[in-house]
Amino acid sequence: MRTNIFANYLTKLGALTARPVAFLIFIFYVAGWLIFSSKTLDWQAVATLATWAMTLVIQRAEYRDRQAIQAKLDELLLVHKDAQNEIMKLDDATAEEVEHYRRKIKKKAIDDKLQKRLR
Repeated sequence: MRTNIFANYLTKLGALTARPVAFLIFIFYVAGWLIFSSKTLDWQAVATLATWAMTLVIQRAEYRDRQAIQAKLDELLLVHKDAQNEIMKLDDATAEEVEHYRRKIKKKAIDDKLQKRLR
């Protein structure tokens, strides 16, 4: 139970870091550093800040791409008659729950393939 709460927290934290507010927090952090401790801002600190900024940019781009793919897949699930619409609820699941569901689907696909060969 405790692991599930922690996993949910990490998933939500990952989504929050892709929001524009994360960039604002970064900007305020840098501004505060410049105001209160500008003498400690050496090349290593700049490299650290650049790494943090690029991580936020990459996270944002990946989140946008992932959301676009999910929206397209949701649309396909809605129009396909045989699709399991409850799959759309996986967006709110933890990574472990998604992995479990994918293993279940793969096993079903393998079983279906074997049944077709036996016919």
